Amino acid sequence: MMHAKLAARGPEADERALRMAAAIERDGLVVVPAFVDGACVAGLRARLLALDAAGALVPAAVGRAAGRHADASVRADRTHWLADAPTNPAERALHDALDSLRLTLNRELMLGLFSFEVHYALYPPGGGYARHRDRFRDDDARVLSCVVYLNDGWRDADGGALRIHRAAAAPLDVLPHGGTLVAFLSDGFDHEVLATSRERLSVTGWFRRRAG
Repeated sequence: MMHAKLAARGPEADERALRMAAAIERDGLVVVPAFVDGACVAGLRARLLALDAAGALVPAAVGRAAGRHADASVRADRTHWLADAPTNPAERALHDALDSLRLTLNRELMLGLFSFEVHYALYPPGGGYARHRDRFRDDDARVLSCVVYLNDGWRDADGGALRIHRAAAAPLDVLPHGGTLVAFLSDGFDHEVLATSRERLSVTGWFRRRAG
């Protein structure tokens, strides 16, 4: 599991990161096409598929601690946690992009983001994830949920949208086009993954605050 302090590095965040911070402050969420470039997406996709071919992905669990168990009727994805300090070039590029975003969000919104935990996720055809919220009732460490999609040539007919339920507006459906990032406050939104008709690939994670 990747759950280590992310080192500060790189120049000041660019204008895009500032726009993302403003959207999160205003709406609690943001959708960013082409958050990472095509080469990074292709590298991450190849890495995920290689891990799956090697049997390294496992059915995702639901619940907490000793009560965790796999339940495909709730969520059908298979996952693999990324390392604390990834050496794969595409994983490192994503890590650096997310760390730059973390620094901007902390500076602009004072969110206190300290670490990031992230896993690959592969949904098989017919799979989805029932409506849920990412923050546990007894643990407020997760602050911002993030998904980066790795799919190639996704079509509307392929399904698999992330449906984000909003209190004062209609649900927002985001199709999992490769390179798109979705970020939202973990305590603010119920969400679900609608059934997909083809393999659906992503990197999913959470920015966390320091444990109190």
